Amino acid sequence: MANGRDDRRRVVPAKPARIQAAETPGDGLAAPLVIAAVIAAALYFGREILIPIVIAVLLSFVLGPLVALLRKLRIGRIASVGVAVLLLLTVVAGLGGLIGMQLADLSTGLPRYQRTIAQKAENLKAGPLGDIAGYVRSINHQIQQAGAPDQKPEQKPEHKPEANRRAEPAVQNPDKPVLVEVRDRDLSPFELAEKVLAPAISPLATLGIVFVVLIFILVQREDLRDRMIRLAGSSDLHRTTVAMDDAARRLSRFFLVQLALNAGFGLVIGVGLWLIGVPNPILWGIFTALMRFVPYIGAFLSALLPLALAAAVDPGWNMVLATAILFIVLEPLVGQFIEPLLYGHSTGLSPFAVLVSALFWTWLWGPVGLLLSTPLTVCLVVLGRHVDKLEFLDVLFGDRPALTPVENFYQRMLADDPDEAQELAEAILAECSLSSYYDEVALKGLQLAASDARRGVLTEDQLERIRIGIAQLIEDLADRDDAAPATRPTLAGRLLPSRAEEMPCEAAPAVPDAPAPDALPEAWRREGAVLCVAGRGPLDEAASMMLAQLLAKRGFGTRVVPFEAVSRSEIGSLEADEARMICISYLEISGTPAHLRYLVQRVRRRAPKAQILVGLWPTDDAVLSDPGARASLGADHYAVSLREGIEACLEAVRDAPAAGRPPAADPSPAPPPARDVARKPERAEV
Repeated sequence: MANGRDDRRRVVPAKPARIQAAETPGDGLAAPLVIAAVIAAALYFGREILIPIVIAVLLSFVLGPLVALLRKLRIGRIASVGVAVLLLLTVVAGLGGLIGMQLADLSTGLPRYQRTIAQKAENLKAGPLGDIAGYVRSINHQIQQAGAPDQKPEQKPEHKPEANRRAEPAVQNPDKPVLVEVRDRDLSPFELAEKVLAPAISPLATLGIVFVVLIFILVQREDLRDRMIRLAGSSDLHRTTVAMDDAARRLSRFFLVQLALNAGFGLVIGVGLWLIGVPNPILWGIFTALMRFVPYIGAFLSALLPLALAAAVDPGWNMVLATAILFIVLEPLVGQFIEPLLYGHSTGLSPFAVLVSALFWTWLWGPVGLLLSTPLTVCLVVLGRHVDKLEFLDVLFGDRPALTPVENFYQRMLADDPDEAQELAEAILAECSLSSYYDEVALKGLQLAASDARRGVLTEDQLERIRIGIAQLIEDLADRDDAAPATRPTLAGRLLPSRAEEMPCEAAPAVPDAPAPDALPEAWRREGAVLCVAGRGPLDEAASMMLAQLLAKRGFGTRVVPFEAVSRSEIGSLEADEARMICISYLEISGTPAHLRYLVQRVRRRAPKAQILVGLWPTDDAVLSDPGARASLGADHYAVSLREGIEACLEAVRDAPAAGRPPAADPSPAPPPARDVARKPERAEV
């Protein structure tokens, strides 16, 4: 029994169950937040070292093409870097000297400018603004009196004699004033040098670090590139090397063009201020060129000081008005017309990213961070577009849509927003043809919807909204021809990845060498010559509507037939006397397509003289990869895209007799051999 008690004492109670760390919802976000906080802290506390390094990296992109050009002239690496850096140092020293002389000249006229400003303020007080200010003060006085009606104006606090006596200064002997003489201590030569050079030591030190790091980057450029490739991913050296070189080349061109544009903008501002008569126009031109690196508001902020100086110089207001007009006219002209011509319509950054990056870098590094915010963000976005591990930077800061065009199309239809769907279509059609847009965007978006409908995700109301939305979109695009869009060449593709690289569709229309609509035989131009029959899927009729619209643009007489019209009970009433081609559209086929084979048989019995085309838009369907299954359907043509459907119809017109009537089908019970006119041999193995 004692042993039993000992055993009971050794029993350890079960520990309560603990929640694993992976089950906590916020744990997945904790690590990225900690990493981001550490990076932000390192950027903030290390700004004295990081700012010169970042400036040196940005300058290396500007000087890189010059160094490459000098090396092509058989100049050594060290000599080429030395010449480029010496040229940059000369430019910086020249600009610094000009700014110093302009500031010294500006300081000599400050007393006169202050008197002019004071005189203008007095004139404003004596004029209408003074009357308005007096009127506002009188209203404020009346409001105060109305708020305290019981207070009597004659009641004033009495001053006690004791307070007056305490307020008097205690002077023991006022007849003998005390003379005080203040003398400055003579400074030693070292103290005098320190006092004179102290304000310039920090900028000179920063400038020295910038040039040292710049020389190192230019000399060791290939070695640094190799190390970046190792960090980005060395598993695919060819692809990573090409991506890094392309990113560096695009950034160099972008910064060179931006530097040239801002310098030209500052030059025009300086000349304009000189013509207006504003003092020190060189200073304001340089200041405007630098401030224009600040996104959106930099040029307008740079106008504040010239406007204030113009108000201080001119006794009137003509100079102020002319200066304001100069900035108001020139900045929109450059921002809305010249920049889109050089950069494309965007620098690759979203407006929200530009604003957030400006606030972030200003908070971290002050005014220098504000000037560097846009170039730094552009570097991050370009790296994100070329390096897979940094793709999140492009998603966060880039201006490319977060969803693909196909996903955007489906989302707009699912949200019952046909206006945004049409706007998205117009944007894509600016670079793609209509048939390519239908094939690569609309049909694939409908396939997503059909897949969700098969899984039971979509309700009947949602399917109806999608059907109505796609019908409205097709109707809105009825006036657009299936032709290659007229694009204007720009330098956007040389600066950043262009939109054309992101488009999933092609600019070429379907069958570019197709005959004119009037050249078709009369039999093919009659209404109902081509029947576009919808499959039994909920969205197959939309695909038939797209095919019918594209065929109608080429002169075919088309009519869309719903699936109910070719069912067993309604096939007898189908009007198919004028039919020369019957196109059956299926967005999704699952399992054995027995229903499709029976549908083809019913249609052939109803229109024995018409050819039959089966459009199997899901290109990965098993029917397409099985020639036996495809031949068992008994159709004359097969297509996996609307373009191939158009090619099949034009091929049928060319093969038809002169009367425009195709030969009668073989009356034997065996299905006719399938002719794959539209499909290319290499795509038959999909």
